[in-house]
Amino acid sequence: MLCIYKPHYPPPPPKQLSIVSISTILLDQHMKMVLDNFLFSAIFMLLLSIVSASDAEYNLKNPNSEQERLLSTMIGIQGIVYCKSRSKLTPLQGAVARITCEGVDEYGYETESLSILSCATDEKGYFIATISPYEVKDQNRRFRNCKAFLELSPTEDCDVPTDDNKGISGAPLASFQRLHDKNIKLFTVGPFFFVPEQEAKSIPDDGY
Repeated sequence: MLCIYKPHYPPPPPKQLSIVSISTILLDQHMKMVLDNFLFSAIFMLLLSIVSASDAEYNLKNPNSEQERLLSTMIGIQGIVYCKSRSKLTPLQGAVARITCEGVDEYGYETESLSILSCATDEKGYFIATISPYEVKDQNRRFRNCKAFLELSPTEDCDVPTDDNKGISGAPLASFQRLHDKNIKLFTVGPFFFVPEQEAKSIPDDGY
């Protein structure tokens, strides 16, 4: 976000006002305050009714399990990716993970799955991916069995994924912590590891 700060100039000298002018100004300010308070109250009640309606809508779905309740609120998936060479671990900047979820319709039949990519890892190897229920076009769909996978390494020197912590077979989104201030369920997976090609002999042939 770009922030632009305007320079502050000294205020102009006050003008001499008559008692009538002062009374008029005070009355105008009072009326403006009343109007502002009324508008604020109206907007607040409107937002409250919208939120209540949204909560009721999600509660009516009555999903069968916590996994199917996964997208009743925004979720976040975080983890760390390393390059593992011999016994040395190096945070891998620019790596990407993939999150996939099975989809079911309102009758429990399988439907289109969900698949998203995380943000690229930072200099500490940290990534995060977020999914919002409002990003799902069909609100009658539910998602379950969500998993995280290694997707991409930024370097050819260390680009073979390993299945440590299920980086290949898929790390399930199990326990989470709820960030009430952000209304988000935060899952943690991994850490995940890439290795150099010459050290990848232990990777299964059916690997990734």
